[in-house]
Amino acid sequence: MTEEKFKPARRVAGQRQDVWSIINEAAAATPKQPVETNCDDIAFIGTELTVYIGYNPPQFVLDAAKQALDRVECNQYSPTKGRPRLKKAIADAYSPFFGRELNPETEVTITTGANEGMLSAFMAFIEPGDEVIIFEPFFDQYLSNIEMPGGVIRYVPMSPPKDGAERTSSAANWTIDWDVLESSFNEKTKMIVINTPHNPVGKVFSKEELQRIGDLCLKHNVLILSDEVYDRLYYVPFTRIATLSEELAKQTMVVGSGGKCFAATGWRVGWLCGPPGLIKYVSAAHTRICYSSVSPLQESVAIGFEQADKVGYWDHSVKEMQGKIKRFCEVFDELGIPYSDPEGGYFVLANFAKVKVPDDYQFPDHVVNRPRDFKMAWFMIMELGIAAIPPTEFYTDQNTHIAEDWIRFAVCKNDDVLEDAKDRLRGLKKYMT
Repeated sequence: MTEEKFKPARRVAGQRQDVWSIINEAAAATPKQPVETNCDDIAFIGTELTVYIGYNPPQFVLDAAKQALDRVECNQYSPTKGRPRLKKAIADAYSPFFGRELNPETEVTITTGANEGMLSAFMAFIEPGDEVIIFEPFFDQYLSNIEMPGGVIRYVPMSPPKDGAERTSSAANWTIDWDVLESSFNEKTKMIVINTPHNPVGKVFSKEELQRIGDLCLKHNVLILSDEVYDRLYYVPFTRIATLSEELAKQTMVVGSGGKCFAATGWRVGWLCGPPGLIKYVSAAHTRICYSSVSPLQESVAIGFEQADKVGYWDHSVKEMQGKIKRFCEVFDELGIPYSDPEGGYFVLANFAKVKVPDDYQFPDHVVNRPRDFKMAWFMIMELGIAAIPPTEFYTDQNTHIAEDWIRFAVCKNDDVLEDAKDRLRGLKKYMT
């Protein structure tokens, strides 16, 4: 009787073991000798290339955080919609992109990370039974965030180039199934989520693709949640869907991340920009979820935006990350492993179709029936001491075949870590066909 009374809600019960706990387990069990530990969350003794940034924020942002801690007002609650200085800094930073002045009081709201900002947007607008369209592969947090308020997810797959196992090509060649997208819109559709630059693909949606998506949203009167957390790391022309027309701007909420902008993902400072009639409800939901966000780190991110252009930080970040991508991918060129050359962000998807795990290799029960990329990720941790992420975690079960030959690597690491990873990856030679 007690067990029945205390059973968990369906929204959190019955979930299968997620990729992060599987990678953690493998990392703890690997026989490889210690090299480094990048993050307490993954107690890994090899080379971790999953998601965690391997270096500190820029010094001018760190200094701002330290100084903020000495100020009384930065150690108390901030206004629920965010500190005025940060809202103004974001409005000033985004106004040139939109070709007009954003009002920091009505068109910007601060959230406890981009993820909580997206949860707030879903809580603000999704009623039970409302449908939300997302693209596969997806950021896994989208699912629970949409389902919490009772939303129903419609999935639209993106597929790699047909010759992805034979040659390297741009991440632009991952394509949307337009027929599935168009058929996903109906009278229950409330919102669509776009992620550009895209995690994990590295694709920057083209202006033409965004216009086609936008036209469908206008036709069906659907809200757009544009997840642009990597919007300062793009290597090809980057278009924001909200800038395509005044009509689209009225239906679009843009998500940003201080953690992604300034290599400070643990700070949990995010924001949403959009029309006042939408943002006020996101703010209302945020207030009920966590009231307000961390005061000293809001101040730090504000100062970061105020100084970034002056010190050339944005250009330096792009150049540095492009260099890391080039440096790391040299090993794939050397081994003949094709990959998707990212147009933005810091993830690289490599195609491991040529790598063959021995037929008699022993996997644990919770991995043996998962797609091929899960087995490959486990194998690489155990045999090479390399931690990477299987991208089928970001697909529905019926579509895992699309990505099971691919593996996601994060290159947001110090160069010595990337070089160590390359040395370890050369151990794949004996397993390649």
